[in-house]
Amino acid sequence: MNVTVRGRARHFRTVAFDCVRNHVLLIEQRLLPHKFQIVPARDFHDTARAIRVMAVRGAGAIGAAAAYGLAQGARAFRGTSQAAFRKHVERVRAVLKAARPTAVDPVNAMNRVMAAMAAGKTIPEQQALALAAAEEFANDNVRDCQALGRHGARLIRGGMTVLTHCNAGWLAFVDVGTATAPIYAAQAQGKKFHVYCDETRPRSQGATLTAWELAQQKVPHDIIADNAAGHFMQRGKIDLVIVGSDRTLGRTGEVANKIGTYTKAVLARRHGIPFYVAIPLSSIDWNLKSGFAIPIEERHQSEVLGAWGVVAGCKAPSPPLRERAGVRWRSALTYVRVANPGSTALNPGFDVTPAELITGIITPAGIFKPRELWAKRRELGWSG
Repeated sequence: MNVTVRGRARHFRTVAFDCVRNHVLLIEQRLLPHKFQIVPARDFHDTARAIRVMAVRGAGAIGAAAAYGLAQGARAFRGTSQAAFRKHVERVRAVLKAARPTAVDPVNAMNRVMAAMAAGKTIPEQQALALAAAEEFANDNVRDCQALGRHGARLIRGGMTVLTHCNAGWLAFVDVGTATAPIYAAQAQGKKFHVYCDETRPRSQGATLTAWELAQQKVPHDIIADNAAGHFMQRGKIDLVIVGSDRTLGRTGEVANKIGTYTKAVLARRHGIPFYVAIPLSSIDWNLKSGFAIPIEERHQSEVLGAWGVVAGCKAPSPPLRERAGVRWRSALTYVRVANPGSTALNPGFDVTPAELITGIITPAGIFKPRELWAKRRELGWSG
């Protein structure tokens, strides 16, 4: 996607790789929308930390970051023992896998890298194959999102108002995005429509990231409070809902996505509004048989009890990626405690939406009913 930096539009990918320095290059999303900056993750621990603290976030983006991180870790190995190399790569994989548990993209991405490496006979061959496979995953991610746009654009008609939740835009993927792909494709077709961005508390990815993307792309939009969606639906001001997914179960059609997605699906069903989920193939989990088996990330209570922001007139910081997670890294930003002093909070990062509340799932292979995924599994990349 093109980003205007210092008055000039340039194309960027959310995740890229510096082969010379063996660095994973990331858009520092914690600074947006106040500052646009590319930061290097200098080793696989840095890359895992970037995923964990959400310097990079979004299903496809953390999948690509994990794929590059695995290649990065493999390339850093300097020994000659195949056994030691295999042990090292497994340790790198375990560190990256543990960074965020709900999304399945990192696991699928690293499985692809590991499978590609198996064809190499020497350590240098395996290292080269790892990077090539990571690049292929990133490129496939972009192609998947472009295909989502082509299939999903027909859902958007002129004059519509589309509701989004969280950020499933190009920042959440390598480029283009999933929930935003139909929006950008429809805009390219000359359609005139409006987007409501749920603020998406507690991290406000809708207000900070989706709104920033749409502003860059000049898509007309408004930010709405999470609890305002039902009000607008009740008054006929929302025509379509499109969200993303961090894990979609291929056997059942259930969808794990940012907390609040289930609520929007219930509201959409109550008001007869089509509710679509847009996913790349890497977000499909073909193994789990129940949404209750999906690991739901529990995040720190500080996200619920307060909020981060930039004070008027202050510059946004340039935090070193190597600093640990927590409040101290944002010293040039301001954390405001909103909740009652002494109260504690619960902070699940995701919820699960049942298949019966989903109108359709937009995939690179077309739009399917949730229960059709298993029947179409070969077409959707299942290799079991």
